[in-house]
Amino acid sequence: MKRSAIDLWVGIFVAIGFGAILFLALKVGNLLTLDRTPGYHLEASFDNIGGLKLRAPVKAAGVVVGRVEAVRLDPKIYDAVVTLRIDQHYEFTKDTIAAINTSGLLGEVYISLDAGGDPVMLKDGDRIRKTQSAVVIEKLISQFLFDKASGAGGEAAAPVKSVEKPAGETKK
Repeated sequence: MKRSAIDLWVGIFVAIGFGAILFLALKVGNLLTLDRTPGYHLEASFDNIGGLKLRAPVKAAGVVVGRVEAVRLDPKIYDAVVTLRIDQHYEFTKDTIAAINTSGLLGEVYISLDAGGDPVMLKDGDRIRKTQSAVVIEKLISQFLFDKASGAGGEAAAPVKSVEKPAGETKK
């Protein structure tokens, strides 16, 4: 083979490698979703959204039913308000619970919807009333360590209750 043919094949291989890396980066960053299926919008308020990002999946029973479209801070109550775009094929009841979960310890953050039993369905622009915020591992660890540290000193231990016998009783 000539030198120019080898250089051409190496160039093609490098270009394919860069394309694969770009594809994986876009896929991991959730930027590759070209999903423009019609849907409706719902809002949900959370105390803490953890690492929730735009275009994060919205799942029901493990099936992706929508995406996170916007995240903003409510200036009155200082909660995060998340706007969800739900595919029109899926309907959820008024008593649906929205929870922020992670898949695995370091996995993606997503919103899980658990439908209730109310016969009335949510419509475009409605707000999900029942929400469960993200569990922040750092907070749990610090609370655990703080509780252990305060319990080790003895001052946070539960008081011991002494039981006294009435004056008339004697041991037999």
